Amino acid sequence: MKLFAGISFLAGLVLSATYKDSPGSRDVDVTTKLRTHSISAPYVDQELNNRWWDFGGSTIIDANNHIRLTQDKQSERGWIWSRLPITVSSYQVEFEFKVGGRNNHMYGDGFAMWLTQGRNKEGEVFGSVNNFYGLGVFFDTYANSRHSYPFPRISAMLGDGRTLYDTSTDGQDQSLDGCSLKFRKAEVTPKARFSYLKSKYIKLEVQTKKWGEWEECFMIEDVQLPLHPYLGFSSITGEIADNHDIISVDTNEIAERGVNHRAQEKMRNTKKAKSKTFFKTIVNFITYSFVLALFAVIAKIAHSVWKQKQAKRF
Repeated sequence: MKLFAGISFLAGLVLSATYKDSPGSRDVDVTTKLRTHSISAPYVDQELNNRWWDFGGSTIIDANNHIRLTQDKQSERGWIWSRLPITVSSYQVEFEFKVGGRNNHMYGDGFAMWLTQGRNKEGEVFGSVNNFYGLGVFFDTYANSRHSYPFPRISAMLGDGRTLYDTSTDGQDQSLDGCSLKFRKAEVTPKARFSYLKSKYIKLEVQTKKWGEWEECFMIEDVQLPLHPYLGFSSITGEIADNHDIISVDTNEIAERGVNHRAQEKMRNTKKAKSKTFFKTIVNFITYSFVLALFAVIAKIAHSVWKQKQAKRF
């Protein structure tokens, strides 16, 4: 069984798309950094708060190194959530993380990235609630049942607020897609890059071997995420445990490469402005013409009255 799992894992690595890339993604352009949904060391201010993020549960802030969602201890739950929803239509979340602990044989359970309508609620799904509305991306390190693919495993689920994530089967029937990647105790500090291009796709790329070398985990077309979701990360440990750390989060607005949405918007606004200006010019012309005509009529009447008075005088 172990031999089969090893062969499957190696096959998965060979088949996965690997490429070197600069920041961003191959088919999108990064336009604007979303500071309200980005975080890095030292994570908190002098009063141990963050203006844009909430922390809770077992989360520990190490100002020099990481945000530890759970320690390598049993029965912990920790989370961080953005205080504000993401309001742009297309965006990219790139985050650096680390998973590891003392035990090299039994460890778990993993962590999740969330893009949902709700926030700050603890539960059994990687430390957050079930019946969620939105997207969960799960970095699962422990298999609760037998599968044809090896673990660690990354998978995505689009929740409708009613469908349950089945923890006993690791969400196999609820998964949109996924991949098996060795992100626990990776060769370099792992990074993940999630992209959502509205009306196009969601995509996850992961870096685990070399800096700047990304592997595409999944790309799913025709997925519609909730409007204005909150961004969060959560983790859980049970009878087995691990350290689950978020080192940094960098969120940006994106646009489809070759399509300058800001320029298009500017052009639309310019056309609207020109249209308004033209309309205003016409209205002003008509108004001024009417006023001049009115003055002309008044002047003519006044002149007629004056002439009549002059005629009577003689």
